[in-house]
Amino acid sequence: MRHATLLRTGLSALLLVGAWAAAAPSSASAAPAESAQAPASTALLAAMQRDFGISESEAVARLADEKAATALEPKAQRAAGSAFGGAWIDANSRKLVVGVTNAAKADAVRATGATVRIVEHSAARLDAAKARIDALPAPAGVSSWHVDPARSRVVVNVVASERRDNDVRAFVAKARETGPVTVATTAEAPQTFAAGTVGGDPYYTGNVRCSIGFSVHGGFVTAGHCGGAGQSVRGWDGSAIGNFQGSSFPGNDYAWVNVANGWWTVPVVLGWGTVSDQLVRGSNEAPVGASVCRSGSTTRWHCGRVLAKNETVNYSQGAVYQMTKTSVCAEGGDSGGSFISGDQAQGVTSGGWGNCSSGGETWYQPVNEILNRYGLRLHTA
Repeated sequence: MRHATLLRTGLSALLLVGAWAAAAPSSASAAPAESAQAPASTALLAAMQRDFGISESEAVARLADEKAATALEPKAQRAAGSAFGGAWIDANSRKLVVGVTNAAKADAVRATGATVRIVEHSAARLDAAKARIDALPAPAGVSSWHVDPARSRVVVNVVASERRDNDVRAFVAKARETGPVTVATTAEAPQTFAAGTVGGDPYYTGNVRCSIGFSVHGGFVTAGHCGGAGQSVRGWDGSAIGNFQGSSFPGNDYAWVNVANGWWTVPVVLGWGTVSDQLVRGSNEAPVGASVCRSGSTTRWHCGRVLAKNETVNYSQGAVYQMTKTSVCAEGGDSGGSFISGDQAQGVTSGGWGNCSSGGETWYQPVNEILNRYGLRLHTA
């Protein structure tokens, strides 16, 4: 229905402008309803209410608390210095919690407004242990590993059905030698969320359908596994958009595509005709525990929480580093799509396990890393 309307008005070239193929008339009409003080669009608030089981006022309060925690985290980290053990948002109080290894630093961190917890290991030590694990060849039965600041451990996630596999047990034994490691299980192995060709979706490379992430000046960012450098990109109507200007996968999972041939960009995430579009106003990184929502061309809007950062994901194609794990579901065709917290861009959908009927987990590639890698500038409202 959305596509037919655009074709009737002769504005099909406006589709795919910006983060989610947002049509200019839709974006323009949505923009006046967005107050400069609004914490999020009505669409994002509605998605949070549905997925978290909370009221609109609770969603607004939650976003306000998380915005404050996001701004506080770098100040608290500076106050902790070398004793910094990581930071996260407490699920009950919604306050920023900062781990410190030296009690003498506690008062300085509290003075910033953060809650303090004494932890065993510094973030630097945990990151170093994880980096050593990154250098190990991982069997398919090991799904991922990440630093968990609340546990003050590196968590190695093993597929439950493979936990007794000899190769998995050997990997875990070597991982434990790197530092403080604990083992957890996951239901399934991770996979990327690209899909074969089906009609009516944002962009195609060959017979693969993926989703646009965020607008940058001159193009958009998306997942690297969706296409290699130089590959051409077509819109939902089959018309040429541009080409992959840079792409990296595995190791990373990011790419960017230039826009040409009458297409251009605007700073929105598309609501797909069922919810209003979401304006993008920046890319401040949300802490662990923060709310985050995802928009994808297959499953549209879904919300959850940031579960971990700097996680290494062991896909069948190879490991991908420095990913962020979430409790948000996704399905085939959602790859490359937008993860957003409030009005702040967070990253592009990479892969995960499960689906949006039974649930699961999804990882995203942080958007700021993509911008820095290619020297791009996020298009913001």
